[in-house]
This record gives sequence, structure tokens and C-alpha cells, in this order.
Amino acid sequence: MLQGPYGNPDQDRLLIRLPFKTFAVGTVLLPVTGFITCIFISLFYHYEDVMHTHCKVSNYLPSISSTIARLPERYVWRVCIGLHSAPRFLVAFTYFSFYRGRFSSQRWERLLSRLAFVCGVAENAGLLLLTYVSSKENHRYHDNGFRVFTGSSLLHMLITCWLWYVIKRSYESAEEEKSYRWKLRFFVLNFICFLASYLLYKRHNERCEPGVYTLFAFFEYLVVFSNMAFHMTAFWDFGGKEVIVATPLIRH
Repeated sequence: MLQGPYGNPDQDRLLIRLPFKTFAVGTVLLPVTGFITCIFISLFYHYEDVMHTHCKVSNYLPSISSTIARLPERYVWRVCIGLHSAPRFLVAFTYFSFYRGRFSSQRWERLLSRLAFVCGVAENAGLLLLTYVSSKENHRYHDNGFRVFTGSSLLHMLITCWLWYVIKRSYESAEEEKSYRWKLRFFVLNFICFLASYLLYKRHNERCEPGVYTLFAFFEYLVVFSNMAFHMTAFWDFGGKEVIVATPLIRH
């Protein structure tokens, strides 16, 4: 059961009781649905605008920034990420509480779990910043949000993989083994796709070759989906738990 440090659901008035698996799927589906919706709307209504490149070479996929910069895509994406962010903060606190219990006698892992928590919060904050401030509105803030999001995301995944390697090695649970294995795969995929997108973006700006920006956009999509998939592994980590929202009973 996932709950705050001060509540006692057995003595409080229950408002919401939700299996964590349902909670995890719903949280990840919000950005996935929003992202796919924005791509289709952009291609259908703003094809020429989102396919435009600064050097006017052939392009066949819109970048994420161009996809969410126009109306109504901007508001679709903002609503989905806004609804997605609150559960993400809750999950960050949940992981921190879980690590604190698992690594109560391991100083190095306790320090890493704190850093993972900071990175998880920073990742979500960076995502909110780059979402609610588009590149067309304020390129500097949008770019800073992107840097915070990508940097903290990669560091968070790296630390999380190490912590779950320690957990797997110490406890040997089948679910923990599966969770670690998929976390590692998604992290490696995310890092490779991020590196590929960076190199392709740099090459596009330097050489302006046809199709290079399309490849950049494709790998950028993979960065987003592999990041979402990594967070989806919480499905196994807390699969038997529940999310409970309750209010204290007023006793006279």
C-alpha cells in the first residue's frame, strides 16, 4: 500500500483505492496518448510548418518541439503532461521510501537513493518547463528545460539500474530480476538513441543533408518512448501495492 508518512487509511475516510498496476499504466498512457495525438494532428493540419527545416532540405518526420508548439497540439500536450506530473512526483517519493527501507544499513546506496530522488524530481520539473514554455515562446527557457530533463533523466536511470542491480544480487526475487533486466535494456536504448539524436541534429545543422533531420526526429521519438518504458517498470516494482487517497475522519 502506498501512503503518506502521516496517514493511516484504516482510520481515515477512503476516497480512492487503486491497484498500483492500473495507476502505473494510466500514468504512462497520458504522455503516450498525448504525444501520438499531437503527431497526427500536426501531420494532418500543419504538415508544411512542422516539416520545415532552416535549410529547406527534404524532411519526412516532425521534431517533438515543432509537434507541440502549435495549436491545438500545444494544449493537448500540456494537459497530458500536467496530469502526468503529479503521479510522477508521487512515484519518486515512493521509490525513495522503498530504497530507504532496503538500504537502511548501506551508506553508499542510501546516498545514491537520495541522488536518484533528486534526479527524478528534477527530471519531472524539466519536463514541465520544456512543456509549458515552448521553443517559440522562449527558446532559452525551453532549451534549459530540455537540458535539465535529459541530464537528470539519464543520471536517474543510471543510478536506478545500479540500485536494482544491488537489490537483485541481494534478494534474488524473480520480479526484481525482471525489473532490473528491463530497466537496464531501456536505459541502454535511451542512451544510444539520445547520442544518435544529438549527433544527427549536429550533422543536420552543419551539413544540411536531405533526410538527416528525419533520422534525428525518429531517434528523438525513441528517446521519449524508451524513457516512458523505463518508468513503466514500476509496474513490477510495486505491482502488489495499492494507491490510496483518504481524508482524516473528524472526531468530536
